[in-house]
Amino acid sequence: MKIPRPARNLTSALNERASSAARCIGLPLLLGGLSHAEIIPQPQLAATSPDEPSAYDLVVYGDSSGAVTAAISAKRQGRSVILVNPTGFPGGMSSSGLGATDFLGHRNTFGGIASEFYDNIATAYGAEHIRSFEPHVGKQVFEKMIADSGVTVVYNELLDRTPGKGVKMSGNRIDSITTLSGKTYRGKMFIDATYVGDLMAAAGITYTVGREPESQYGEDMAGVRRGDTKPRLHYTQRDKDHFVKDVDPHIKPGDSGSGLLPHVFKIDGLANGQGDKKIQAYNYRVCLTSDPKLRIPIKKPEGYREMDHELLLRNFEAGDERMPALIEPLAGGRQKVDWNNMHAVGSDLPGANWDYPEASYERRQEIEKEHETYIRGFLWTMANNPRVPEAIRKRTAAYGLSKDEFTDNRGWPWMIYIREARRMVSDYVMTQHDCMGQKTAPDPVALGSFGMDSHCVQHFVTDKGTVQNEGVIWRVPPEPYGISYRSIIPRKGECENLFAPICLGASHVAHGSIRMEPVFMALSESAAVAAGLAIDQGVATHDVPYPALRERLLGAKQILTASQIRVKKPKAKIKEADR
Repeated sequence: MKIPRPARNLTSALNERASSAARCIGLPLLLGGLSHAEIIPQPQLAATSPDEPSAYDLVVYGDSSGAVTAAISAKRQGRSVILVNPTGFPGGMSSSGLGATDFLGHRNTFGGIASEFYDNIATAYGAEHIRSFEPHVGKQVFEKMIADSGVTVVYNELLDRTPGKGVKMSGNRIDSITTLSGKTYRGKMFIDATYVGDLMAAAGITYTVGREPESQYGEDMAGVRRGDTKPRLHYTQRDKDHFVKDVDPHIKPGDSGSGLLPHVFKIDGLANGQGDKKIQAYNYRVCLTSDPKLRIPIKKPEGYREMDHELLLRNFEAGDERMPALIEPLAGGRQKVDWNNMHAVGSDLPGANWDYPEASYERRQEIEKEHETYIRGFLWTMANNPRVPEAIRKRTAAYGLSKDEFTDNRGWPWMIYIREARRMVSDYVMTQHDCMGQKTAPDPVALGSFGMDSHCVQHFVTDKGTVQNEGVIWRVPPEPYGISYRSIIPRKGECENLFAPICLGASHVAHGSIRMEPVFMALSESAAVAAGLAIDQGVATHDVPYPALRERLLGAKQILTASQIRVKKPKAKIKEADR
């Protein structure tokens, strides 16, 4: 299939699509013959100006795609709103490499501003539907939607996480937040739209990190899931993301006293269903290209150690010659791909991220650098090491970073892919039972539909002395399911003016399904609508009347129930590009 290029004048293309001035459309770039790489960076907007309120109706703190949709929604409601972004770019992972968005066959399970975003992406390429797009196009679309809406954004403003300094409260209401630069933002309502839940945590909201035991919510996919036990009822794709050959995990093969290879753990006595504080692996969603005009060759990174990739090499030598990557072509006709993890050993780095959710900013940077070094080394090893099968070496060597993506970061994505971090413990916690239709939330504010999906949590030594993956789960819901309004607000009595639509109340299992970018966008927009309703009625978030909220959400073209859409039952065997 021929992949379309972006329209030469993207603003004109998007303006032609517009049916209403209220819709946020278009792209601000590629005008007058300029390529996106030639655009002068936008200056950071001032935090305050004389015509801005001393207290906003809504303060959105976030680095995600949902942060953008929430802020735009509030502005369209006529609210005073500011988006405080801890990073230097808008859109989160949808601008930072996650170009291959997977709708699991359910493109119509979300509406509202999320749908507008994907419509605008398609228009940028002169197509009707696009699910895989270049990172710079995602960024441009977000920038134009923000500009058209008139939302005030401040970038590179990290919340001061010092206890008692970053979040000021009166009783169980947040009055203001303060960033490390010393700027303070007061508001009537707040949304934590970060991937890590820093504002939520600083406000003293109850949350959890890791995996609940099977017994906590009665989920048969919860907790530890050993890949060496069969049948794997928690995983419906056979051996896809597991070791299929016996691989020795010891530094000296056959010598258990020599120690374990890097990134391999002993979990003696750990049984399926036990809970822990571990989380699924992170990676960077690198955008690679095989176009010689754009390709930046992958070089051996500073600090490279072949031992860090010994597990990969031994797996090849054991006879597993599967390409350890999910390679998704991106629109644009520039031979670009979204390179993601797949199979036994890939670009994920299990175990290296376990302390990331609650780590200091400095420690998080160290973890991010460790992942970057590992993935650069992984790609270099795949392309150059003679122990890698020749066909895989040649295929990998054809790719490199793209010089027209992330131009201020030498082609490397700005953001690590935080698949899971903190999760709020709310009055309604979404669980496997919601996803599987065994329980139905009476107050849905968005739909989920993706498989309950966790990447590997750890490589571990099996009882027979080989290595296997633990924590990989996958099961597809029978149909789209509603996500409860109460799952995006704290427990009653903890805080009455905060929403957490990204780090929402969900078990590890359910979060694995909910954690998709379109869902985050939809949930965040719904949070902004609920915030507006709470302000109008002078009530706390917990007292927002759902019938009135539902009416407003439907008016914003949100999809709340499966009965609103016509979908085919998802198949178990699909491409999981958003994993």
